[in-house]
Amino acid sequence: MTSDTIERRLRVPSNHLMLELLGAGDANLRKVEELFPTVRLVARGNELSLAGPDEDVEAAETVLEELLILVQEGEPVDGTRVERVVEMVREKVPSPSGVLTETISVGRGKTVRAKTRGQQRYIEAIRDNTLTFGIGPAGTGKTYLAMAAAVEALVSGSVRRIILTRPAVEAGERLGFLPGDLTAKVDPYLRPLYDALWDMLGPDETARLIERNTIEIAPLAYMRGRTLNDACIILDEAQNTSPEQMKMFLTRLGFNSKMIITGDITQTDLPSQQQSGLAVVRKILDGIPGVAFVELTSRDVVRHRVVAAIVEAYARFEGVS
Repeated sequence: MTSDTIERRLRVPSNHLMLELLGAGDANLRKVEELFPTVRLVARGNELSLAGPDEDVEAAETVLEELLILVQEGEPVDGTRVERVVEMVREKVPSPSGVLTETISVGRGKTVRAKTRGQQRYIEAIRDNTLTFGIGPAGTGKTYLAMAAAVEALVSGSVRRIILTRPAVEAGERLGFLPGDLTAKVDPYLRPLYDALWDMLGPDETARLIERNTIEIAPLAYMRGRTLNDACIILDEAQNTSPEQMKMFLTRLGFNSKMIITGDITQTDLPSQQQSGLAVVRKILDGIPGVAFVELTSRDVVRHRVVAAIVEAYARFEGVS
């Protein structure tokens, strides 16, 4: 080694853990090498040796230590998880393994997991607050994690029902222009909520809970005049509310209830002269105890990696236009 390189050794407690850490065909080790091209990694027996520039070796060692914690806790490790741990280590996120083991139980032994530090903060905010705003671009898990938190609350018995709502405004369309009765008209707007429920509970259980009114799905206009007790209430696509609608919705909150409001301020479908209720609510409610605002960014996008690049490209374009 030259004077500007160091060598570190990481001992793995057992052969089984070493195999899990390395991955099939040493795929995980190869992924770490790909992401740290200046670091040489060698596995011998139950020991990993790292050599290379000081900072890179220390970062790669931290990544391997965090991956080992995941393996020891029975968590699967693959290339995607390696990439996420590397991202968090480079961003100085404390305990990436802790982020990736943050779970929401949605029943039947199924869990939903945080995939980024932002998602972990979002889950923690929902658990710790009465009113939580999840604001960020497409693909950050805003709606899905809100739905998972609502299902967890229902399954645990902390609430008696879930109420899901959206403003019926999308891409210039209005309900009156759509064919069919009310159910047929609103169904396209609420489809993402159905999809999340089906994924967690299955279509049969979802249909049963909706039939019993344990899960209620309705347009935002149907919230007026109600007081919502013993419920987890989700307002999705909140960027398409007016300030008046937002105030109306928030004042529906009853006893033993939580509200989760999700939206992306950059994708408002309101008329150009109409102000978004989501855009102004933070100025009004910021600092009130029990109210949390969580900003998710392109770093929290968990869809195809190109989606994160698209989000960043649009942000750059809109910033200079």
